Amino acid sequence: MPAPTLRPRSMLFAPGNRADLIAKLPRSSPDAVVIDLEDAIPGNPEAKAAARPIARDAARDLIAAAPHLAVFLRVNAPHSPYFADDLAVLTPELAGVVIPKLESAADVRLVAEALKSRGLTLPLLAGLETGAGVWNALEILKEEAVTLAYFGAEDYTTDLGGRRTAGNLEVLYARSKVALAARLAGVPALDIVVTALNDEATFRADSEQGRALGYAGKLCIHPAQVALAHDIFGTTPAEAARARALLDAAHAAAERGHGAFSFEGQMVDEPMLSAARAVLAQLQEAQHE
Repeated sequence: MPAPTLRPRSMLFAPGNRADLIAKLPRSSPDAVVIDLEDAIPGNPEAKAAARPIARDAARDLIAAAPHLAVFLRVNAPHSPYFADDLAVLTPELAGVVIPKLESAADVRLVAEALKSRGLTLPLLAGLETGAGVWNALEILKEEAVTLAYFGAEDYTTDLGGRRTAGNLEVLYARSKVALAARLAGVPALDIVVTALNDEATFRADSEQGRALGYAGKLCIHPAQVALAHDIFGTTPAEAARARALLDAAHAAAERGHGAFSFEGQMVDEPMLSAARAVLAQLQEAQHE
């Protein structure tokens, strides 16, 4: 099984019933991709059944054509009538399986047992996109099977009976809580979808919010969003240069016996140094992928 990217900056989705689009997923160089049997497929038994063999064969072909790409498959929610049949599509070659609308640790264990009964031990990407899922985020993400997470703003807002707005105020609490839970559980979290497909400014502004909250990357639903996500969630040359300069200044201050010092007119403390080390660690990790 190929190892999934530990901190994907981008995760690009394609409908499970569109083999032509699935084959094109590598073109924009995303860190990971998802073949979707959930939201991208109409919610009726006929459509779901028709999509499964297409998704299975397209996933197999994609893995063969791009063996270094982390390929995930999103099934329907564990308590949906489609979940059990979706499991037949999963194969050990996948980087993992995306489980939407998880609401408890018991849900995670149910999924893990269902996979085990089929001889599979695939890593889980936990979808937190309901009120219960957000409320129980930490217990869900602490489950051993979970290696990645995402927050789904659209389903969360619908579940609460709210309305989506451009400023994202209605999801700020939930978005923050998922990011915090992911940090405490040691699981990278992917930020919300931007449905405005041809609006670079909106995508950038939304992604900057997500990065500021602590998200590791972005869910993408259009190839053009991938490069933008890499720009915002990756380490820029300017950020790396500043981090190195800050750590060099800290080393020089320590050699002079100074515990405290200023850098670019700002008093430096340990959290700032930790952040600089994290920037360089992320850059090194990306260079070794």
